[in-house]
Amino acid sequence: MDFPLFHLDFLGNRLLIALIATLHVVISHSLAVGGMALVAMMERKGLRDSSWDQIAKKTLFVFFVVTTTVGAMTGVGIWFSASLVNPTAIASLIRVFFWAWFVEWLVFVTEVVMILYYYLTWDKWTGDRKRAHVQLGFNLALFSWITMVIIVAILAFMMDPGSWHQSKNLLSGFLNPIYLPQLAFRTPLAMVMAGGAAYWVLCFVKVDDELRSKATAFIGKWILGWLPFLLLGSWIYYQVIPEAMKAHMGVAITTQEYISWYKSTLYTIFGAVGSVAVIALSAITFKKLPKLVMILPFIFLIGLMGMFERSREFIRKPFAIGGYLYANGIRKDDYPLLQKEGILAHAPYVSIREITPENTITAGRELFTLTCTRCHTVTGVNSVTDRFKVMYGAEKWEPQKISDYIAVMHQARTFMPPFPGNEKERFALATYITSLQNNPEKLEGVQSHGLEFNAKDESKVPASVQEVNQ
Repeated sequence: MDFPLFHLDFLGNRLLIALIATLHVVISHSLAVGGMALVAMMERKGLRDSSWDQIAKKTLFVFFVVTTTVGAMTGVGIWFSASLVNPTAIASLIRVFFWAWFVEWLVFVTEVVMILYYYLTWDKWTGDRKRAHVQLGFNLALFSWITMVIIVAILAFMMDPGSWHQSKNLLSGFLNPIYLPQLAFRTPLAMVMAGGAAYWVLCFVKVDDELRSKATAFIGKWILGWLPFLLLGSWIYYQVIPEAMKAHMGVAITTQEYISWYKSTLYTIFGAVGSVAVIALSAITFKKLPKLVMILPFIFLIGLMGMFERSREFIRKPFAIGGYLYANGIRKDDYPLLQKEGILAHAPYVSIREITPENTITAGRELFTLTCTRCHTVTGVNSVTDRFKVMYGAEKWEPQKISDYIAVMHQARTFMPPFPGNEKERFALATYITSLQNNPEKLEGVQSHGLEFNAKDESKVPASVQEVNQ
């Protein structure tokens, strides 16, 4: 509400972040956090058997190229997309975790320098220096993990800030109730995913059959060794998730339309994890796997990671930051004022302050942008028109009925925030939604139509914009 709002009506804001963030997390977990540890272990085996050096370096090359290109770009992409989609949330997190993020940035820069140094000195540090190079690899793995240690604290904070609500300090925010359990889950997941990624590399690099067999068995042992820790971490993590969030798990995993498939989906997930274990055990036993089988663990694990990230993002709703900031970007403590005086009276970037019979639909459009577009579109992904078509079918939509529903929707769908405006604004929003039944439109954000202000009330226009206008 306090910022001009970006919006993509076809793709949706949630999906924009989800695509970028999930790709980044898959790369950072499998190729950086877990991958560097796996490569260092392979190089360590090369101290006794020099043939391992060949497969270790080829694996590192792939991990190095992908993490420093796609991984780096998607990391920056998360910052850009999060700042566009929910600037209030990212600003709040920066205020709380400024120093943590500063340290993480230093660690990340060190990690980038180390991976460059690690790869470029691979063939130069030989003989007596080889042990030092192996140690460099393990140090790189440690720094990669430390970035996870810091970022997971912030992700867990968004689910449950814990005592931060009272103390408002960095330490209490960092050591939130979900932090260590989530770290206990993500760490072995990264290690198992690294094994899956290594199998992909092994499918396509040229090595002799004997080395391929040894690598196949070793990676299988790596995966099978970390799987029990992944299962234990999953159980520990699940135990600390608040009950209100667990109640959203079915919708998070299957969506509202396919909630009846929830149990079947869970069985599929357990089956996929079991398949990874069977494939790893087969690799250890037979020391040889068909290429089609070798690529399956990583595919299954990417699916697991994607589902986990969607669930983690969804179950914390109606909040973006638990108990502090709703998913619509409006602070919980601001609700009493906004529900009394109205959102339009306090939102800086709107063209309408007072709702009249002539501007009701236009006001409703602005209210939709302010209160709904962080999660919904008009005609695209997660479309609000599709939702009401399901509710009312071919029946004519009536503004009063929709307004009455909006007033209590957060009680029926507990993952949705309460409407933050007053009764008049709620009716204007309902009137706009009603107009979409026969006149659907594509609603774009400020990136398309620019900024509009009510010139009659300059007190509501930000001072920086007033200076530009002058």
